[in-house]
Amino acid sequence: MCVSVTSHLCRVLWCISLYQCAPTGGYSHDAVVHALQKCGIRHIDTAKRYGCESLLQKAIKESGVKREDLWITTKLWHSDYGYENTKKACLESCERLGVDYLDLYLIHWPDAHVPGKSNREVRAETWTAMEELYEKGDVIMKSCRVSFCLSKAEYHPFQRPQELVDYCRSRGIVFEGYCPLAKGEALTHPSVIQLAKKYGKTPAQICIRWSIQNGIVTIPKSTKAERIEENCKVRLSYAVKFANIQTTVFHILVCLSVVL
Repeated sequence: MCVSVTSHLCRVLWCISLYQCAPTGGYSHDAVVHALQKCGIRHIDTAKRYGCESLLQKAIKESGVKREDLWITTKLWHSDYGYENTKKACLESCERLGVDYLDLYLIHWPDAHVPGKSNREVRAETWTAMEELYEKGDVIMKSCRVSFCLSKAEYHPFQRPQELVDYCRSRGIVFEGYCPLAKGEALTHPSVIQLAKKYGKTPAQICIRWSIQNGIVTIPKSTKAERIEENCKVRLSYAVKFANIQTTVFHILVCLSVVL
């Protein structure tokens, strides 16, 4: 399969994340089709690890949305790191998704777990393969001719890695935040509930709005049509300021990423 490249990342698109849907039995074909047809979702965030790339191909076809109108992100799992494996895995993801190119291809996890080789060595080989894929047009610092364009980490009211966000912005790197609802924990926090009542919104909409207004590319996950619609009804005409929410400092595992 011949894979070509798009390189314009910074488009404002509503996103549906398929985080670990298929392995846990949580994938919903009808919800994805509904999101694309009825909610105007155009950014799909998936991964080989999630196990639903081939299922998404069917949903995209049924939705009738043109490929050129979609932004498709998928990810390289650490079992496929290395020069040859990376190239093979990228093409296989495209085949499973039924597409000729990817808009964004991420290195999913920083640790390589390749016996006999250091993580640094394996990551360098992997990045070289991604550079070649990019430069050839097939399907992205010191050792990289193509620099990182996006960094992805958990971002919500309880976890705000501002140092990382500031670093990305200083280097022209897009920061993308996942888990904007803190795996549901933020929905029951008194401050969130109070703001939801004040603005006549749901707690989920408040959290998503807060993330977006902070300049974060925000990717909520849902497999329910009604929740997807709720997430998409976020309006940008009100500002949200959280008070009395303790920011917990976690070790951030950042996905290295590149536009493909």
